[in-house]
Amino acid sequence: MSLVKPITPHLWFDKQAKEAAGFYCSVFPDSKIDSVAVLRNTPSGDCDVVSFTLQGQPFLAISAGPLFKFNPSVSFFVNFDPSRDPDARSKLDRLWAALVEGGQALMPLDAYPFSERFGWVQDRYGVSWQLILTDAGGEPRPPIVPSLMFTGQVYGKAEEAGAFYRSVFDDSREGRMARYPAGMPQDREGTVMFSDFRLGESWFAAMDSGHPHGFGFNEAISFVVTCRDQAEIDRYWAQLSSVPEAEQCGWCKDRYGLSWQITPVLMDEILASGDQAVIDRVTQAFLPMHKLDLAVIEAAAAS
Repeated sequence: MSLVKPITPHLWFDKQAKEAAGFYCSVFPDSKIDSVAVLRNTPSGDCDVVSFTLQGQPFLAISAGPLFKFNPSVSFFVNFDPSRDPDARSKLDRLWAALVEGGQALMPLDAYPFSERFGWVQDRYGVSWQLILTDAGGEPRPPIVPSLMFTGQVYGKAEEAGAFYRSVFDDSREGRMARYPAGMPQDREGTVMFSDFRLGESWFAAMDSGHPHGFGFNEAISFVVTCRDQAEIDRYWAQLSSVPEAEQCGWCKDRYGLSWQITPVLMDEILASGDQAVIDRVTQAFLPMHKLDLAVIEAAAAS
């Protein structure tokens, strides 16, 4: 049984959630702000929460203080498929120009062995995007695919992690796999140069990198799993939460250090409702929780 909605990337900003969401919706086609809500009286003060959609991929963003910093351990592939869009290359170039302005190129926009047009950019807010002209003969992928880089203490774990995530989420399957050959500086032969896999209706990419990056997964980017009921919350929490000290407000960390939010669909409905009194009651109800208790949230919403 697939999830209620696709797994949703959640971006933690200091104060720029609304500004960043507006920027992304202005440069990605077929994109829109879905809702804006305020969580009041949290440990970070009053926090804007923005729900937005970029080319069919839902995102969430929060302004909750300068606690976490974006880094390229989680980035987003943006696929431009010339077999489906004859203007794919020019659209890639336009998006690159918008994202690199005020940001920086991590890999310059150029031809590479794996794509005739590719670039990796960290935008003005610190979020990383990999723009790629895809193989016209390959199986289509969604326009936007989250990508996980396994480095540092979890280097060499990309293949294992992909199998683990596929065991957690129903209707999952493997996709592509490319391994590092011998003779690659820093990267061990046989580790994952590129892989992708589907979790329910959501595609993810994963790779290993043995270079000394000095960064890894953190709470700046987490992934929201929206559940129908308490049984689903309990199941995903039991499988994904591996760091007890990281559990808070429905957030948990898995065995690889990646952060997840296990939340009921009711929470989406409450935040989109615009009813500030209900949002305030529910916020105060869930703030002390580790795993979310749906019955308590329902009671707070109804009281």
